[in-house]
Amino acid sequence: GDVYKRQLYPTHACNQYNTCLPLLVENGVFSRDRPPQLQNVSDYLQAFTGYTIRPVAGLLSTRDFLSALAFRVFFSTQYLRHHSQPLYTPEPDMIHEQMGHVPLFANPEFANFSQAIGFASLGASDAVIEKLSRVYWFSVEFGLVRQSNGIRAYGAGILSSPGELEWALSGKAELLDWDPLVAAETDFPITKYQTKYFVADDFGDAQRKLTKFMDSQDRPFDLQYNPFTHSIQTFPKNASQIMKDDRIVKF
Repeated sequence: GDVYKRQLYPTHACNQYNTCLPLLVENGVFSRDRPPQLQNVSDYLQAFTGYTIRPVAGLLSTRDFLSALAFRVFFSTQYLRHHSQPLYTPEPDMIHEQMGHVPLFANPEFANFSQAIGFASLGASDAVIEKLSRVYWFSVEFGLVRQSNGIRAYGAGILSSPGELEWALSGKAELLDWDPLVAAETDFPITKYQTKYFVADDFGDAQRKLTKFMDSQDRPFDLQYNPFTHSIQTFPKNASQIMKDDRIVKF
């Protein structure tokens, strides 16, 4: 469709996105001629990073949506934006989910970062969930990253909107260094292009700063994710005995 054909990605999307997107096409998961099938997408991602895609009929609560990320589960809507407005939609649709989110879920660093936000939501108060919704918005949805070829987009809300992809890197919006503590207190518009974006040095930088944000919330326990059983273990924050298995993803 129109979004697929607007080839801004080589000059505006992050390098990781431009690596992952062609692989989805080469493996027959994405096509210019038909919508992707969620099961095929899910199978592909699970083989790369352990993420699964599950269909959802409508919008979930912020808590339910974020907590699913902790288990490497992403809930995807199944409807398409109206054909009269192919370049932008204020609500998530299949173009947003598939063109915006899916390619980077195949990147291990980004997959870990997204899961870390989900981890932060587990056991969190309603006030912290509200802060995390803003952190998620300014990173996974509308984040930018510095790369050797300049500032590039990694947020799904930008990548799925050619109009916003041009706007975000036009020099007209305010660009701030990535800081989850600041992002957590920053309001945002949902029916028009963003007026400010946060720029991370790289995905590792984004996650390190997110970890500091999580530590500032004074949660009394830590978590570990076991990718083999798709389960999460909790243990006291100051426990002396912590699992040392390198196969366990730790946050």
